[in-house]
Amino acid sequence: MLLLISPDGVEEALDCAKAAEHLDIVDVKKPDEGSLGANFPWIIREIRDAVPADKPVSATVGDVPYKPGTVAQAALGAVVSGATYIKVGLYGCTTPGQGIEVMRAVVRAVKDHRPEALVVASGYADAHRIGCVNPLALPDIAARSGADAAMLDTAVKDGTRLFDHVPPDLCAEFVRRAHASGLLAALAGSVGQSDLGALTRIGTDIVGVRGAVCEGGDRDAGRIQPHLVAAFRAEMDRQAREQAAGVPAAN
Repeated sequence: MLLLISPDGVEEALDCAKAAEHLDIVDVKKPDEGSLGANFPWIIREIRDAVPADKPVSATVGDVPYKPGTVAQAALGAVVSGATYIKVGLYGCTTPGQGIEVMRAVVRAVKDHRPEALVVASGYADAHRIGCVNPLALPDIAARSGADAAMLDTAVKDGTRLFDHVPPDLCAEFVRRAHASGLLAALAGSVGQSDLGALTRIGTDIVGVRGAVCEGGDRDAGRIQPHLVAAFRAEMDRQAREQAAGVPAAN
């Protein structure tokens, strides 16, 4: 399981760089513009320059509307700015067909520029609260559009968590559907160390966190702390060892 950490700017990215041995992907977003809020192209470039070259950078292009052309241009901007993973939050798509249309445009824009870049179709575990596409439709949307990964996050950051909206058994189905289509499966949404046992057991490929590695567990007021990143990775590794040994690990 890969660990994706989301700094809110260049200063926090430097903190991530201090903990680079403990993380796998540095994710660029702008939390005050939404769950998957897009940051500025120059911030993506600065963060790309701030973290070790062997650490891929991902970038969100926003909680996007159903406007395929607009979203494709945003995705191209992210990959041109240095992102390896391009994440699209299908906030304004209410049907799988709309999601596929947006994601096909994104895939073409990104892959025409950088074929090795990875495109992530992102949905929301709490889709029922905002009226967007069903979370379990995301793997099919990603597969039919030519994307590389399907992801779930939470849209409303009010203290509720991924498993509050999509329990572990349904997250396992999400992962199963993604893997059946040859996709990576990524899960996020106020994920904490206590969730790592379940996330490991269901075969999650990428886990995304912010609050869990921020001072005081506060994704907004807290700042990413390298020692908390190290502690989170240590628990990930413990869970992986227990899973490999076939021993139920206590959280």
